[in-house]
Amino acid sequence: MPLIAAATGGTPARRPVWFMRQAGRSLPEYRDLRVGRGMLEACFDADLVAEITMQPVRRHDTDAAILFSDIVVPLRAAGIDLDIVAGTGPVIASPIRTAADVAAIPRLDPSSVGAITGAIGTILGELSDEKSLIGFAGAPFTLASYLIEGGPSRTYEHTKAMMFAEPELWHQLMGALTDITIGFLRVQLDAGVDAVQLFDSWAGALSKATYEEYVAPHSTRVMAEIADYGVPRIHFGVNTGELLDSMTQVGADVIGVDWRIPLDEAAARVGHRVAVQGNLDPTVLLAGDDTVLEREIARVVAAGQRAVEAGAPGHIFNLGHGVLPNTEAEVITRAVEIIHSL
Repeated sequence: MPLIAAATGGTPARRPVWFMRQAGRSLPEYRDLRVGRGMLEACFDADLVAEITMQPVRRHDTDAAILFSDIVVPLRAAGIDLDIVAGTGPVIASPIRTAADVAAIPRLDPSSVGAITGAIGTILGELSDEKSLIGFAGAPFTLASYLIEGGPSRTYEHTKAMMFAEPELWHQLMGALTDITIGFLRVQLDAGVDAVQLFDSWAGALSKATYEEYVAPHSTRVMAEIADYGVPRIHFGVNTGELLDSMTQVGADVIGVDWRIPLDEAAARVGHRVAVQGNLDPTVLLAGDDTVLEREIARVVAAGQRAVEAGAPGHIFNLGHGVLPNTEAEVITRAVEIIHSL
């Protein structure tokens, strides 16, 4: 598997590439399947999860499938009242703000995400031996930010207020969410995924010192509790250039990098200890110019190669964040062709 080889210091047969949010809104076949079905409804339907997961692999020839799901799926499965609202994102019916709210957070029963297990079995039956299946979960901090704010936020004011003013309560909340995250990842690993990615999407809102005190211990426990599975553990966040070393130290084998810094600089920041993943700006796919696409992909590939030559175990090509919804599917296919040709 090229992706596993790149993640573990091997020599991949070709340059591995997959895209965050490749299974989703940019594909017409996905939009057809979703007619009349809510996002969370689709995430709990094993047949739909399997089909949507496989769509981009069939169309684009990516080197990995990433399980179609959402980071709030285990929260919903555990019994937290939330929904994913089109154009907004996750919305929490009753935000978590008090000690009583934290104490009431339920545990995750693995049977409540049985659709995930069924979907993974179907996917592995179709996926070729050269392609990897990536499972994923939201990191405790990012889950906490949604639960406390009640939805997406620009300032994370309620989240940070709890963190700084009520640290004991904060760590209780993070402990509960860490348990849920570990349980959700174990379900996927037990079902046979080849790698996992921990999304701490909003960790970039924190300073390095704050991250290390209030977040890193919990992400470290997540990574430690799944280490025995022996699969690559990818860690990713947005706008986390100043946190890359700290995020690597929690136990990552691969560090995801957004588009803000070159991959060779990112690799240097983490001491070339782990493979790097990334980091094409998603808007490049909207430029509508093949010359631009080739130039920008070549720039990322060159930086990734410099990282490897300096000692990083490998480079997995990806975007610096997810595929934007209005990206034309044909452009993604063309990008994969270019990447595999370099």
